[in-house]
Amino acid sequence: MRRIVLLGGSGFVGSAVAEALADSSDLVLLPAPRFSTPARTEADLARLADGAAVLPHLVEAMRGADVVVNAAGNPDASSLDEDALFGANALLPAVVLRAAREARVPRVVHVSSAVVQNDKPVLDSSEDLRPFSAYSASKVMGEVMAREVMQGVEVVRYRPPSVHAPTRRVTRMIRRIAISRAASVASPGTQRTPQALLPNVAAAIAHLATVAGPVPRVVHHPSEGVTVTSLMKDLSGGRTPVRIPRWLAILVVRAGKTLGRLHRPTAANARRVELLWLGQEQDVSWLTQNGWTTPVGPEAWQMLARQEAS
Repeated sequence: MRRIVLLGGSGFVGSAVAEALADSSDLVLLPAPRFSTPARTEADLARLADGAAVLPHLVEAMRGADVVVNAAGNPDASSLDEDALFGANALLPAVVLRAAREARVPRVVHVSSAVVQNDKPVLDSSEDLRPFSAYSASKVMGEVMAREVMQGVEVVRYRPPSVHAPTRRVTRMIRRIAISRAASVASPGTQRTPQALLPNVAAAIAHLATVAGPVPRVVHHPSEGVTVTSLMKDLSGGRTPVRIPRWLAILVVRAGKTLGRLHRPTAANARRVELLWLGQEQDVSWLTQNGWTTPVGPEAWQMLARQEAS
């Protein structure tokens, strides 16, 4: 059994990861330090990370670990508190990685997000990073801090898409749309959308933490086969959404993105609408290529809707 140190084990994703790892590892839950910083550049963040007062504490807690999983961070995509976002999503990863290097931990799994690639036509495991909001910029910088070459440490950046569970605010928001008269998708309605169930994301992270052999530096979550129409139908209990012309959906999304340059919260909302209407493709993932499969399937979306409704 591997000794795994998990940061963020009390959070939304982290608590599910802790459950997924409970029976297969010697798991240590390590509280993640809280940071807030005006630093935005790699150089400034690296300097702050090198001088962080909590480094000795983290190093000591990580000694003897086989893997460190950083599932901590600020998940609020609509937040305007850039200092808090960069503290949690950029500075914290830099501090964690430095501590892991000092403790001689062989592997670090850093939980990032597909948001770092924004509206790239096909989500993949490349270094094509496209920040579009304060939140996405903080996640991009977190990856920048995590991708530096560190001798002796295997750093894996994992990118889940939008993650859903009955307690998730965005899940409840989509369900409210799905059961309303506003439920709609862009024609033809068969386009895939990058959405994932929490148990599947937790299982993927657990797999990356425990699998033997080398793992790529970036691993994106595989498609779970969700289409814009199936998402609306499953979350509404079977109601078919209205199909709107594709050209109209594109026009509305573009207008929202343009407005988002002036009003930042609009950028995040425009991106959510884009995923619900137009979807986005996902490249084949290393996880799928190596035989990993999701523990829960499509029927779990319908169960999720029933749980949320109750």
